[in-house]
Amino acid sequence: MAKNTSKKIKELRGEKPTKISNEHLNKMQGIINNLNRGQLQIGDLETKKYMLLEHVTHFQNELMKIQKEMKEEYGTDNINIQTGELSYE
Repeated sequence: MAKNTSKKIKELRGEKPTKISNEHLNKMQGIINNLNRGQLQIGDLETKKYMLLEHVTHFQNELMKIQKEMKEEYGTDNINIQTGELSYE
């Protein structure tokens, strides 16, 4: 009750608050902490995504190399990956 009374007196005098309530402060701090944590997790995921893209690119390049070798050696790079059978179509 005293808080509300002193608040009303300050309002009547035209004084502005100099500090927010602890409840508001705690709420804002919690929201900002959650936001920061989320942004950190996004950064971590983006780093992992970049690394995975690098791996995929590496394996695509390796596949192109071996396909070129197969075409040179067997005359085709159309290979059944389960059986190893070649197709010349």
